[in-house]
Amino acid sequence: MTSKQVMAVAVLAAVLMWSTVMTVLGHLAAVAALLPSLGLLVQQIISALGSAQAQQSATSAADPAAVPPGLEGSSR
Repeated sequence: MTSKQVMAVAVLAAVLMWSTVMTVLGHLAAVAALLPSLGLLVQQIISALGSAQAQQSATSAADPAAVPPGLEGSSR
Protein backbone atom coordinates (compact mmCIF):
# COMPACT_ATOMS: atom_id res chain seq x y z
CA MET A 1 0.00 0.00 0.00
CA THR A 2 1.18 3.47 -0.77
CA SER A 3 1.29 6.18 1.87
CA LYS A 4 -1.70 7.82 0.18
CA GLN A 5 -3.75 4.66 0.57
CA VAL A 6 -2.67 4.25 4.19
CA MET A 7 -3.76 7.82 4.91
CA ALA A 8 -7.14 7.24 3.25
CA VAL A 9 -7.73 4.12 5.33
CA ALA A 10 -6.72 5.97 8.51
CA VAL A 11 -9.15 8.80 7.75
CA LEU A 12 -11.94 6.33 7.01
CA ALA A 13 -11.29 4.48 10.28
CA ALA A 14 -11.30 7.75 12.25
CA VAL A 15 -14.58 8.90 10.71
CA LEU A 16 -16.24 5.53 11.28
CA MET A 17 -15.00 5.46 14.89
CA TRP A 18 -16.33 8.96 15.48
CA SER A 19 -19.70 7.95 14.05
CA THR A 20 -19.79 4.91 16.33
CA VAL A 21 -19.03 7.05 19.38
CA MET A 22 -21.74 9.52 18.42
CA THR A 23 -24.25 6.69 18.02
CA VAL A 24 -23.34 5.15 21.38
CA LEU A 25 -23.77 8.55 23.04
CA GLY A 26 -27.21 8.90 21.51
CA HIS A 27 -26.53 11.52 18.85
CA LEU A 28 -28.46 9.86 16.06
CA ALA A 29 -29.04 13.18 14.27
CA ALA A 30 -25.26 13.67 13.97
CA VAL A 31 -24.85 10.18 12.52
CA ALA A 32 -27.68 10.74 10.05
CA ALA A 33 -25.99 13.92 8.87
CA LEU A 34 -22.70 12.04 8.37
CA LEU A 35 -24.08 9.12 6.36
CA PRO A 36 -23.93 10.80 2.92
CA SER A 37 -20.33 11.90 3.46
CA LEU A 38 -19.39 8.45 4.74
CA GLY A 39 -20.86 6.88 1.62
CA LEU A 40 -18.90 9.27 -0.58
CA LEU A 41 -15.70 8.59 1.36
CA VAL A 42 -16.08 4.83 0.95
CA GLN A 43 -16.82 5.24 -2.76
CA GLN A 44 -13.71 7.38 -3.29
CA ILE A 45 -11.47 4.95 -1.43
CA ILE A 46 -12.78 2.00 -3.46
CA SER A 47 -12.26 3.99 -6.65
CA ALA A 48 -8.71 4.93 -5.66
CA LEU A 49 -7.81 1.34 -4.80
CA GLY A 50 -9.34 0.10 -8.06
CA SER A 51 -7.42 2.59 -10.20
CA ALA A 52 -4.16 1.74 -8.43
CA GLN A 53 -4.70 -1.95 -9.16
CA ALA A 54 -5.56 -1.19 -12.78
CA GLN A 55 -2.35 0.81 -13.18
CA GLN A 56 -0.30 -2.04 -11.72
CA SER A 57 -1.87 -4.61 -14.05
CA ALA A 58 -1.42 -2.32 -17.07
CA THR A 59 2.24 -1.84 -16.17
CA SER A 60 2.84 -5.57 -15.81
CA ALA A 61 1.01 -6.26 -19.10
CA ALA A 62 3.27 -3.81 -20.93
CA ASP A 63 6.39 -5.42 -19.47
CA PRO A 64 7.99 -7.75 -22.06
CA ALA A 65 9.54 -9.79 -19.25
CA ALA A 66 6.00 -10.75 -18.17
CA VAL A 67 5.52 -12.88 -21.33
CA PRO A 68 6.02 -16.57 -20.55
CA PRO A 69 9.03 -18.20 -22.27
CA GLY A 70 8.19 -19.77 -25.62
CA LEU A 71 5.30 -17.40 -26.37
CA GLU A 72 7.34 -14.40 -27.48
CA GLY A 73 6.63 -14.84 -31.19
CA SER A 74 3.24 -16.52 -30.86
CA SER A 75 0.35 -14.76 -32.59
CA ARG A 76 -2.37 -16.76 -30.80
